[in-house]
Amino acid sequence: MSAARSCRPPRALAGLFLWHLRNTGARQVPCRFVHLYHVASNRLITFQYFNFLKRMYVTQCNKDLSQRAKPKSDSIVSPFHELHQLDQEKKVVHKISPISPLHQSWSEMSSRNELTEVKSAAETEDSVIPVGAESKEDRQWKEMKLHLDDLPGILARLSKIKLTALVVSTASAGFAMAPVPFELTCFLLASLGTGLASCAANSINQFFEVPFDSNMNRTKNRPLVRGQISPLLAVCFAASCGIPGIALLTLGVNPLTGALGAFNIFLYTCCYTPLKRMSIANTWVGAVVGAIPPIMGWTAATGSLDAGALLLGGILYSWQFPHFNALSWGLREDYSRGGYCMMSVTHPGLCRRVALRHCLALIGLSAVAPVLNITTWTFPIISLPINLYISYLGFRFYRDADRSSSRKLFFCSLWHLPMLLLVMFTCKKSVLEKEDKGDLPGGSHEMAMEIRLP
Repeated sequence: MSAARSCRPPRALAGLFLWHLRNTGARQVPCRFVHLYHVASNRLITFQYFNFLKRMYVTQCNKDLSQRAKPKSDSIVSPFHELHQLDQEKKVVHKISPISPLHQSWSEMSSRNELTEVKSAAETEDSVIPVGAESKEDRQWKEMKLHLDDLPGILARLSKIKLTALVVSTASAGFAMAPVPFELTCFLLASLGTGLASCAANSINQFFEVPFDSNMNRTKNRPLVRGQISPLLAVCFAASCGIPGIALLTLGVNPLTGALGAFNIFLYTCCYTPLKRMSIANTWVGAVVGAIPPIMGWTAATGSLDAGALLLGGILYSWQFPHFNALSWGLREDYSRGGYCMMSVTHPGLCRRVALRHCLALIGLSAVAPVLNITTWTFPIISLPINLYISYLGFRFYRDADRSSSRKLFFCSLWHLPMLLLVMFTCKKSVLEKEDKGDLPGGSHEMAMEIRLP
């Protein structure tokens, strides 16, 4: 009985231990299940790994579906060195041997071909020039060499030879319209001096505007922008044109014409040029610069500043507004890129209105010419069709405000001015008529009498 009682506690303890294990195991089953799921998910095949196995199967087992790559070399090199070597192989240009002349004999050609083949075989490695090196050298700054054969053309573009020709032609028209007998020597000296003064003014203008001209498509190929000549050479050329030009006008013609020439250079270089980046008033200042050359022609012939000279200057002054405003309308992007303050950029409505106003002003100025006893009354009648036509194009430009209307107005202004001056010259009153009426300026009456005498 005692032995049976002594065995009960161990059995009871064993039962309690089993009961405890069952309870704790049942409670830990979810936690263990989650832990096993995480372990399995880390060790199982993912979607990316499955794609990798599929690519490996395609490239190794089924080679027909894979791209055939270039076999690598057996030498063990770094991948960066290999890529660099492949780039160099792509960027290789071989020199081409020159072709022998046709007049040589066949034996000479065959022997020379053999020699060239031997030399080319020996110099194959030396004849390889990478393209990258050449392009890098081409991108570097290089000093442009000035050849004497190119110098006249460069100086002509520096002085704006076409604009200078227009200035000389307007000065010649002023000289021809003067109510005095024509004197060839004075005419040539006045034309030469005016042209030299214009060359000097244009050269100084380009010297000051190099950083701004480089931003514009219209002016980026000018000599100073491209570096074809040095700024010192440009200044020396301007001085060599300006000083003799003003001296010819002052000493060879008269001091009044020389003073007008010097004033025009100052107005163009020191007033008009800086105003182009400050205010739209530069257009009016530039119109004054363009109106002075015909006045210089008149003063060169008469030696005085009369109403006829002011009329010619007024015609040139009004003509420049439709001419330049129409030109600047198509160059608005260039002017804004270059930093110039133009009416077409900042005040487009004013640009069109001013062009139309001065087109109409040309009709009124043409009607004033016979009133001032410069031309006959046929001049306003004959010039009316061309003045009405340019006024019509000015109205089209004002109404449409597009590139087509501006181009038509600009090209019309190119032939309108020469035709208007030609008509004005044909309708000019002769010296004899003015002598009979006593309208000649002082000193001209005696000259006319001398010409009429046999």
